Amino acid sequence: MSAKFEIFKDNVDQFRFRLKAPNGEIIAVSEGYITKQSCQKGISAIQKYAPAAEIVDRAK
Repeated sequence: MSAKFEIFKDNVDQFRFRLKAPNGEIIAVSEGYITKQSCQKGISAIQKYAPAAEIVDRAK
């Protein structure tokens, strides 16, 4: 099993996605989107840019 994105509607009828780890644990949840197409674009952006994302530690 691999990580997966799930698209769902929240309690105010907006589209969101969550990223689930291979073990089923939710890793991240998106902001709300008005359209499913916008939500899918959000997923595409993460898929494109996340592998090269820098980690910035601001917890100092």
